[in-house]
Amino acid sequence: MENKQIIVSIGREFGSAGHEIAEDISKKLGLALYDYNLLKEIADDFEVDSKQLEEYDEIPRIPLFSRTVYGYNNSPQYNIAMMQFEYLHKKAEAGESFVVVGRCSEEILKDFDCMIPIFVLGDMPSKIKRIAALYKMDEKEAYETIIVQDKKRKNYHNYFCKGKWGDSRNYEMCINSSHIGVEATVDIILDYIKLRTGKPL
Repeated sequence: MENKQIIVSIGREFGSAGHEIAEDISKKLGLALYDYNLLKEIADDFEVDSKQLEEYDEIPRIPLFSRTVYGYNNSPQYNIAMMQFEYLHKKAEAGESFVVVGRCSEEILKDFDCMIPIFVLGDMPSKIKRIAALYKMDEKEAYETIIVQDKKRKNYHNYFCKGKWGDSRNYEMCINSSHIGVEATVDIILDYIKLRTGKPL
């Protein structure tokens, strides 16, 4: 791939294979992938255990128990989100190309022309089957897990962003991975990136 900055933002429904799709795209483009590994990078910078940060990842702050005084917030959820947003923004400003999963990236990086926001969704039966297999659950447990995880992602995103999670107007492409599978979905996204950038990949 030619040396031109490109940022691919992947939003996803739980069980849609969005993370796997992001991994494949990052590998095929030879780009860094930023997801929950951002917490490791941040933890290293602040010399803390990344496991202490993981429980607050992609979770909105709880207003009842948090407040901001002189620009400082006592909510760990809020502070960890801000650190991730700042980290991604600095990487983008430095000219780095990367693929990022979630983290409100289609909103916080929207001022960068090289940013391509994509949302991956799926049909519920397909998502249930995938989650049941991945996590060794029955279908009822898988369904309930999907509902809980998507609600968490939606609340997190909508707390920090003006645009609503999953709203097609906030993305350049929304694609259902259930009907064509992961490999074909990756190929279609890569074709779009090629057309969008006007450069061979």
